[in-house]
Amino acid sequence: MNRVYNFAAGPSAMPEAALRQAAQEMLDFNGSGMSVMEMSHRSKAYQDIFDETEALLRELMHIPDTYSVLFLQGGATGQFAAIPMNLLREGGSADYVDSGNFAHGAMVEAKKYGDIRCVASSKDENYIRIPALDKAAFNPEADYFYITTNNTIFGTRYPELPETGDVPLVADMSSNILSEVFDINRFGVAYAGAQKNVGPAGLTLVIVRRDLLGRARSICPKVMNWTVMTEKGSMLNTPPTYAIYMAGLCMKWLKAQGGVEGIEQVNLEKSKLLYDVLDASDFYRAPVVPAYRSRMNVTFTTPSPELDAAFVKAAAGEGLVSLKGHRLVGGIRASIYNAMPIEGVRKLAEFMKKFEMENR
Repeated sequence: MNRVYNFAAGPSAMPEAALRQAAQEMLDFNGSGMSVMEMSHRSKAYQDIFDETEALLRELMHIPDTYSVLFLQGGATGQFAAIPMNLLREGGSADYVDSGNFAHGAMVEAKKYGDIRCVASSKDENYIRIPALDKAAFNPEADYFYITTNNTIFGTRYPELPETGDVPLVADMSSNILSEVFDINRFGVAYAGAQKNVGPAGLTLVIVRRDLLGRARSICPKVMNWTVMTEKGSMLNTPPTYAIYMAGLCMKWLKAQGGVEGIEQVNLEKSKLLYDVLDASDFYRAPVVPAYRSRMNVTFTTPSPELDAAFVKAAAGEGLVSLKGHRLVGGIRASIYNAMPIEGVRKLAEFMKKFEMENR
């Protein structure tokens, strides 16, 4: 078997240990005589898997009982609508920061449901930074304040969270959840699509402060209603059972790496390897303002689109795959989520140096 180093932005690489365990248990989970994929979500065997996975997430993120943890479907994009339908009062308003494509999309979707204000945007700069935030522009009466903590396409990250006072902070954390330490108590709602740092596609995590439950509008579909889903233990309907099981295996692996605290140090080292190459080069261009560089998604270009394409093709020949930048920005993007081993990043850094020498 010849495994590649997969730098895809999502679905992305998963820990090999988790994949191997899933393979071993594919036909017979824990003596049940069946795969988790075949198991009733109402069975005790599956409820044990579900409960263990929730407990692992709570442990890794230090989530207290004052928060509900939901395992849902619909991706992060589904939550673009669920958030205003659960939090935005009739006649109320919310503040949004437009820091990238997904942040912008969430804001556009939310405008269908009420008064949504854009309090800051870096769109005119092609999202090369997190926009400056002026607290004087924040509405102290807003129903919530919305951010995207890491912008996958453009490769930016909030170096610090905004202070929003009594206004609940709502965050799309799809591309950096479990990759660095966050104080969950800073958030009213934190949510993420699983397919980058948590597990396979199909699972969406929603962590919501319990005092924010019970506000859903009458038009909110019950599968998007956090209160209903909390009451039903995420099982109003059939949850993404196998994705939850896989997420649990990935969380067990993460715990063995020293948890979020341990993996954060590895992620800092991995991103530094690539940014050091970029900063020492006059061949590559890294568009993101350094103070806002993502630790998860490193974006850069060569001197021409033709060379960008040649870089991606040559890298694939070396077992370094899925490096093509997003269609909105082009160039090259290395997504170095938790499961990307540091050996893969070292190999990419050496390839970058070699490619530069051969194509100057």
